[in-house]
Amino acid sequence: MLTYLFFGGLVLVVIGVILTYNTLVQKSQMVNNGWSDIDVQLKRRTTLIPQLVSVVQGYAAHERELFADVTEKRAKAMAAGDDPAGRADAESALSRPVAQLMAVAEAYPDMKASGNFSDLQKELSDTETKIEMARRFYNGAVRELNTAVQTFPANLFAGAFGFRERQYFEIEIADRAVPQIDMGKKS
Repeated sequence: MLTYLFFGGLVLVVIGVILTYNTLVQKSQMVNNGWSDIDVQLKRRTTLIPQLVSVVQGYAAHERELFADVTEKRAKAMAAGDDPAGRADAESALSRPVAQLMAVAEAYPDMKASGNFSDLQKELSDTETKIEMARRFYNGAVRELNTAVQTFPANLFAGAFGFRERQYFEIEIADRAVPQIDMGKKS
């Protein structure tokens, strides 16, 4: 009878370890999927930025320092790799000059009326929204994985199976330039 209890308990422990392992794999894959979504959107943004710079350069040639800053920060963001902390720092640094670029663009009514600029501005805005959504998904998946890795009984096996806590992806959102709206007020 004691033998049956021992083997029954052993079978329950093995099933528990298997279920815990599978849960950790599932949560880890969600984190990987979330990071992939962020990476796609960040690459999309780095593709749009040179096009936007080119359009604005045609109108505001005197803003060379800003264009150089955008180009330098874009290169650093592209080279940051898959480390969430390093990538977040690089992307935050890139957001600031891009916001300045948009503010410069607001000063040129002819450019704002340009279909090319409007399309690029809309694409960049859409991409920023998608980055935010992907970031939220990723951070939610990281939260779930980190919770699973830290809680009992998974914390007993997580390290042995190679599961570890992941870093959140946090970027500073640069203040967006607020366009001035003239409602045709008459004095």
